[in-house]
Amino acid sequence: MSIEEKLQELGLSLPEVAPPVAAYIPAVKTDKIVYTAGQVALVGGTLQYKGRLGENITVEQGYEAAKICALNALAALKSVAGSLDNVERIVRITGYVNSTNDFTDQPKVVNGASELMKNLFGDQGLHARSAVGVNSLPLGACVEVELIAKIK
Repeated sequence: MSIEEKLQELGLSLPEVAPPVAAYIPAVKTDKIVYTAGQVALVGGTLQYKGRLGENITVEQGYEAAKICALNALAALKSVAGSLDNVERIVRITGYVNSTNDFTDQPKVVNGASELMKNLFGDQGLHARSAVGVNSLPLGACVEVELIAKIK
């Protein structure tokens, strides 16, 4: 079963690559490694879940936002890899969580991205990860996710 068929099985679909909101490109391939730019939870050009964890966004909403970010990162990855079936391994995810000073559940939020990778790629979706709390993100996003993948 292809990765995109697995997406459909999960009731998800790969979005169009989100256009950059500044001076960068969505993904860069160098040799067999693809680096994506940080992706926020844009759906159809509209930011979902604007705000801060520990203030006006719940852990569950942050988890869903991280999953949307990961789908956007996969779209960027596909744009340079040709197909998600060309992914050999998800190497690393970095998740930035817009949160209050006393919020400490960043890992639970970024699990939205991590668990999606495991569900899609199996053991090849297991990855190294950082879940970092920050006090602001572009466009007021509550989460931003970037990933590094090795392609075949």
